[in-house]
Amino acid sequence: MMSSSPAQASEAAVRVRDLRVVRGGQEVLHDLAFDVPRGSIVGLLGPSGCGKTTLMRALVGVQIVLSGTVTVLGEPAGSPGLRRRVGYATQTPAVYADLTVTENLRYFASVLGAPRSDVVRVLDEVGLGRNRHQTAATLSGGELSRLNLAVALLGVPELLVLDEPTVGLDPVLRQELWELFRELADRGTTLVVSSHVMDEAGRTDRLLLMREGEILADGTPDGLRSRTGAADLEEAFLHLIHEKAGSPT
Repeated sequence: MMSSSPAQASEAAVRVRDLRVVRGGQEVLHDLAFDVPRGSIVGLLGPSGCGKTTLMRALVGVQIVLSGTVTVLGEPAGSPGLRRRVGYATQTPAVYADLTVTENLRYFASVLGAPRSDVVRVLDEVGLGRNRHQTAATLSGGELSRLNLAVALLGVPELLVLDEPTVGLDPVLRQELWELFRELADRGTTLVVSSHVMDEAGRTDRLLLMREGEILADGTPDGLRSRTGAADLEEAFLHLIHEKAGSPT
């Protein structure tokens, strides 16, 4: 096996250049360009409808793009070789309602070629151990979100793309999941996590603030607060919106 060169090791996990996407006859992403460093947690933050989900679909290669390039782990997004290297948790849980939690995880582990022992590990990581024999149809919304996340954690993904993974979860579980995200990043996994909850933004290494299909700002939480002179990230976001519109702040 060839060893990675220093240049390959430091290569961005995700590289987006001049990305444009049209949906329903309207351009919804406008010439986006950014990099995601390996082993970092990058947050996509913005209101519903700003293009976060469309961008995430482009990152995992399931979104038709008008123009531009999306490179993931050194390969074009959606390449067959990325199947086991990228974990994706959609906003709407994609699990089988008539299977139990364990049966769902065993099935997806088989599809992904992950070891069966992973089922127990991910159950513990997302706090679903006591629900292991419950059918997915009987889970609460928050429990379904956790099962969806557990599927994305199977195997050893180098990149996790998580679309609003904490929606509907109680504050304690949200805190536990963000601690898990940090632990994964510390192990070298790269995470792209979308949210419209401002208090989650400060937990990331870097933020892409989005509005109406554009990136308003790209920087660390502290850097964005410093740049705008804002006390918190919600205030910083509003400042950037006014700045973009040319309005007084």
